[in-house]
Amino acid sequence: MAKLAFLGLGVMGFPMAGHLAGADHEVTVYNRTGKKAEQWTAKHGGKAAPTPREAAEGAEMVMACVGNDDDLRSVCLGDDGAFAGMSDGTVFVDHTTVSARVTRELAEAAAEKGIGYVDAPISGGQAGAENGQLSVMCGGEQAHFDRAQPVIEIYSKICRLMGPVGAGQTTKMCNQIAIAGLVQGLSESLRFAEASDLDIEKVVEVISQGAAGSWQMENRHKTMKAGEFDHGFAVDWMRKDLGICLDTADDIGVSLPVTALVDQFYKEVQAMGGGRWDTSALIARLRR
Repeated sequence: MAKLAFLGLGVMGFPMAGHLAGADHEVTVYNRTGKKAEQWTAKHGGKAAPTPREAAEGAEMVMACVGNDDDLRSVCLGDDGAFAGMSDGTVFVDHTTVSARVTRELAEAAAEKGIGYVDAPISGGQAGAENGQLSVMCGGEQAHFDRAQPVIEIYSKICRLMGPVGAGQTTKMCNQIAIAGLVQGLSESLRFAEASDLDIEKVVEVISQGAAGSWQMENRHKTMKAGEFDHGFAVDWMRKDLGICLDTADDIGVSLPVTALVDQFYKEVQAMGGGRWDTSALIARLRR
């Protein structure tokens, strides 16, 4: 049993922290909205703290899953930040999808206090978090990763060290780039089937068994067919992630034409009022 802290109890963090408690670790949670922390302790036990610093005090490892670069800075830095409460030799694990730039900035700040830092963005969506089946891509020093891996594996199906600090975030960018093009292609395929008076279920049954098959096709085609998008990974968050990808691509001199185009398609979905819809809502703009 380890003493752990978990910062951020959104649709991903809430179940992830729950898996840690279910594995008999001693978990203290923090959430910007205190009511969510109260709901978590009512369900899983453990303790809630009013600040990241107090949650981190005495913890061997601190995990975070918040919203963006600024959110991550706010829970790490300052008098009430987690770093102020962490001791020399502890490890901070960040599951937020953020820029590699802020990752390196915070890793340097952690190192000044003797704190290890592992960037560990996740993929698998809400269902993956709830079922403990996330894919976790990590960046950091081998020794820090080795300490974090047994804990991360509690809610993951795969956890790999991809390279030094920042490599986890860069790998997550690869993930989002691939998903963006895939969901657009799936949306066009299903819309084409509709317009051709084909039975979508039959189409998917056949093509999913060949080279066109994907997680998105298997898990999203029914809700895409029904026009139901009140679930999953929000368009707003996807645009945040794709913005990071495109900014990084500019920095390293790589062209991402399809990603840039799909980002604009998601902008159209936002204008339709779909900012909180699942990313599979790309099909909605094709039905207008």
